[in-house]
Amino acid sequence: MSESNVKFSESEALDFHAKGRPGKIEIIASKPMATQRDLSLAYSPGVAVPVRAIAENPALAYDYTAKGNLVAVISNGTAILGLGNLGALASKPVMEGKAVLFKRFADVDSIDLELDTEDPDKFIEAVALMEPSFGGINLEDIKAPECFIIEQALRDRMNIPIMHDDQHGTAIISAAGLINAAYLTGREMKDIKVVVNGAGAAAIACTALIKAMGVRHDNVLMCDRKGVIYVGRGDLDQWKSAHAVDTDRRTLAEAMVGADVFLGLSAAGALKPEMVATMAPKPIIFAMANPDPEITPPEAKAARPDAIIATGRSDYPNQVNNVLGFPFIFRGALDVHATTINEEMKIAAARALAELAREQVPEEVAAAYGGKAHSFGVDYIIPAPFDPRLMEVVPAAVAQAAIETGVARKPIEDMDAYRTSLRARLNPTTSVLTLAYEAARANPRRVLFAEGEEEVVLRAAIAFRDGGYGIPVLVGRDDVHDRLRALGVEDPESFEVHNSRNHPRTAEMADYLYKRLHRRGYMHRELERIVNQDRNIFASLLMAMGEADVMITGVTRPYAQSFRQIRRVLDPKDGVTPFGIHLMVGQSHTVFIADTTVTERPSGEQLAEIAIQTAAVARRMGHEPRVAFLSYSNFGNPEGNYLERIRDAVKIMDARDDIDFEYEGEMSPDTALDPELQKLYPFMRLKGPANVLVMPGLQTANISAKLLRELGGDAVIGPMLVGMKQQVQIAAMSSSASDLVTLAVLAAGKIVR
Repeated sequence: MSESNVKFSESEALDFHAKGRPGKIEIIASKPMATQRDLSLAYSPGVAVPVRAIAENPALAYDYTAKGNLVAVISNGTAILGLGNLGALASKPVMEGKAVLFKRFADVDSIDLELDTEDPDKFIEAVALMEPSFGGINLEDIKAPECFIIEQALRDRMNIPIMHDDQHGTAIISAAGLINAAYLTGREMKDIKVVVNGAGAAAIACTALIKAMGVRHDNVLMCDRKGVIYVGRGDLDQWKSAHAVDTDRRTLAEAMVGADVFLGLSAAGALKPEMVATMAPKPIIFAMANPDPEITPPEAKAARPDAIIATGRSDYPNQVNNVLGFPFIFRGALDVHATTINEEMKIAAARALAELAREQVPEEVAAAYGGKAHSFGVDYIIPAPFDPRLMEVVPAAVAQAAIETGVARKPIEDMDAYRTSLRARLNPTTSVLTLAYEAARANPRRVLFAEGEEEVVLRAAIAFRDGGYGIPVLVGRDDVHDRLRALGVEDPESFEVHNSRNHPRTAEMADYLYKRLHRRGYMHRELERIVNQDRNIFASLLMAMGEADVMITGVTRPYAQSFRQIRRVLDPKDGVTPFGIHLMVGQSHTVFIADTTVTERPSGEQLAEIAIQTAAVARRMGHEPRVAFLSYSNFGNPEGNYLERIRDAVKIMDARDDIDFEYEGEMSPDTALDPELQKLYPFMRLKGPANVLVMPGLQTANISAKLLRELGGDAVIGPMLVGMKQQVQIAAMSSSASDLVTLAVLAAGKIVR
């Protein structure tokens, strides 16, 4: 039940899915496959050993194969998002997307399977036969009532967790919100009177779950398109009739009179303000129709200012978002080798979510939501989707419930150790990056795109504005608006464009620049020409004069050239030498490499300052810094030239009393990153792999970063410029529109500064 307010063009969405390797997923070997011996172990003859072991003891499949961390996302495409029955093949982008979410949020490997049949029996048979392959099955986008038949049959036949997320994901998240809304309004679950509008898969699942949590059957009125579902109504199937009650109310309006709770899983506009006005004091309204709610929060608040309101939308408080549930529920179920996902596990997930929302909101989450979500209350009854604590809290609760109800084949003996292992599975950077986007929306800033005539830059500016991250300001000539129109922008004139040829402040800019450069051989007339012709100079002057908060450039010129032009106009922070950082971001790790862009032969003082500033960036990215000063030498072995600067940096760090992170050097990269090699040095101050690598010089740093970008498996962010007074970022010439937006967001959110 999630709907984002992020906007994008159809061409951007198609380009995202088509660029590079088509689609969103790939298979990567988890073991080395470089030598003939590797292949012999991975396949014949070595593979025969685990084959025989599993044949003797099937439980060993969880030890010797990927089964225990593998979920199949399966659909027949009969109910795709809000698009309806478009067929199995059309559902594949959605199922791939679900697989990506599993990996991103809970480190669960997932494969999408699209079955080309609308026959429930054929679907059931096909899925059931695949039980040996997977640790769990996530059913998705299957229309009712077939989804009920399919899920129940598979739960009966299969001995692994099965969940139709369209039903139970929404039910679990909304139940968590209901627990907290009832708490805030002084209600008990057994006493609340609920109206459920909608009788599809999600509505029936929500109703069944809240009844399992204590809401009385007779206190729930369910409505479909024909009105209230009551005992004796002649057109009810078995799933609707299970929720029929003995009542004389027949319409939604009649059902709403005196109701404590409205759960909407129907259609936009179904709940009228006059209906809300008839509800009990402090009404609870969950308007979860997708993409537009049954009533908007402003409309509901106007009718009842005392209401607590949730929707499926990210642009309103209290978002009912399935991503809060399914990745973490399967994570917990897989980790105990559960045979099913039962009601107790769902309730445990709902309660864990409710309890998490009552805890103090982490600073990074509050900042991402404009500082509005500081504490539990009427506008924060459901955790934020990117709260980093979700990975620890929800799987642990689900696993514990599985153990207590006897469906866990591998009980967890040390729950504290398990929670620690959960935290280690994911890279904090991914959460911080996502939160940075939310922070940009909460505090939009003006971002100057200096190369506004380039298509990739225009696409970035469009995405930046349509995503709600801030206001793009373009530098370009007269045809920029035409270029925007050609890219599908309906209102190109709404984009702010600065043209140096007719800008009202060019004379002022030339004077400003002359005061800075007149002792460096520049004449005023020459500077007038430079202001008029050089986009980086002109854009930097716009920054100096307060026309924007952030500047992005770099796609048309080498980094060093762009940096020299910017430095003619803008200054570094006092006492700081600017430098660049590349981020290597993997599923469970991030490595910060500096200085990759600016200083060719940094001094010991500069290396120490680079280490301190990069450690600060690492902390803002959610990491505890462990800094390694890199060299070809490990503490003098072998001896050589050019080591003194590195040793001086360590001495400078040793002499300071304000360093609160681990650091060590000089050392080689393998020693910095391999804990086993670190054990060879008893005096080693690093207590684990380094995550901040301070390079001895620009050649080494730049070559290493670019090699890793081209050859490594990690995502690369950067270079990111640190140390300038103004927020300026110089992108790589090969940057995509997405890369430019990420740099803009990180700079606007002051993650990098």
